[in-house]
Amino acid sequence: MAETLPPDRNRSAGKNRGGKSGKVADFRYKRPPQPESRSNGGGREPRAKAAASEARRPVRPAGKNGAKQPVRARPDLADIGTVRGAAHGEAYAALDLGTNNCRLLIARPSGRDFTVIDAFSRVVKLGEGLATTGRLSDAAMERTLSALTICADKLQRRNVRLARSVATEACRRATNGPEFIERVRRETGIALDIISAEEEARLAVLGCHILLESGDGPAVIFDIGGGSTELVLVESDPGSRVPRILDWQSVPWGVVSLTDTVGRGEDSEAARLARFARMREMVSESFAPFAVRVAGAAQHSDIRLLGTSGTVTTLASLYLELPSYDRKAVDGLIVPAGEMRGISARLSVMTPFERATLPCIGQDRADLVVAGCAILEAILDLWPARRLGVADRGIREGILRSIMAAERQSERSLKALKSQRGNGRAGQ
Repeated sequence: MAETLPPDRNRSAGKNRGGKSGKVADFRYKRPPQPESRSNGGGREPRAKAAASEARRPVRPAGKNGAKQPVRARPDLADIGTVRGAAHGEAYAALDLGTNNCRLLIARPSGRDFTVIDAFSRVVKLGEGLATTGRLSDAAMERTLSALTICADKLQRRNVRLARSVATEACRRATNGPEFIERVRRETGIALDIISAEEEARLAVLGCHILLESGDGPAVIFDIGGGSTELVLVESDPGSRVPRILDWQSVPWGVVSLTDTVGRGEDSEAARLARFARMREMVSESFAPFAVRVAGAAQHSDIRLLGTSGTVTTLASLYLELPSYDRKAVDGLIVPAGEMRGISARLSVMTPFERATLPCIGQDRADLVVAGCAILEAILDLWPARRLGVADRGIREGILRSIMAAERQSERSLKALKSQRGNGRAGQ
């Protein structure tokens, strides 16, 4: 891996601040006593409401225009969806607290893979205003704590034995990030690990690489987050199921940080076009060192590209003209890069209201999707793949695979140790 300096490397750091960590907490989940419920706005949501917000399986619609069927990266891949009524037993959990979203996945092993038994996702906008103040706001922390309390309830109910909870760019950058992490532990019992940009990139690759389009050429896997974007150059490794990482780059531009920095001036079409151009320029400048390093690889005739983020799944939904988001239709989809550029260009000139009325965007994404489009355009400029793979999976799945791989390795080591002891006694 080439030596690069992700944004968190040069900041003053405490023990957990931006450090690479592969630790997994091994515990029977128990929540500490909870403080008094807050009143309107900052209050905890009742458990009945939490249960009602659990993920639901949508119905797969027809392809675009009722005829075009989506191209799949791996048609034989079994969908990993939420399974209800699974047998009681120990489970694994992965929680990813990003700059914009809080996501939880709880699963049980199934052979060398896993079956999801519970999931949760909520837009919390933890990094809102961070680009200008350098701090997590009180309102953002309250929203996030409300979501994490629901996660805590799920962890408790699902008999979770092994879990890993990570926080990314917002907590890496915020001066009060460590203070918030401690508050989360105190009020919910969830111990968040602030991971480095390098670890974030590694987990994203581990979580979604299985959806890479088949081919022998180099590939770039990217993750457009709320506060940062990670780009990873990989190649197939004949000796491993996971591709080899050749190079990587993390830049402090995600959909929230870029939007907050450039501003929301969209009073006219000319202003919207200028704003979009400024976003692309800023992102391209940050990507420039990586673009230079991968220029040679980008000339290969068989380059591949895979993206995991709300941006690519949203644009893929628009490409399929879905009336509502359908993970089964989007996860593993292969879309012509030109089609994604066209959708991006159309979104960049729309008013916020027009974007909000589009299916699969809504109010939550209307003010952020343009920044995501600018980042995607910059990626397509430096890695001009003809097609783009779409993944609705990433860090959480990477965490689960890491936990399960560590468990299998531990079991093999224990068996080997027992065998050695048995052979030793037999030889006495």
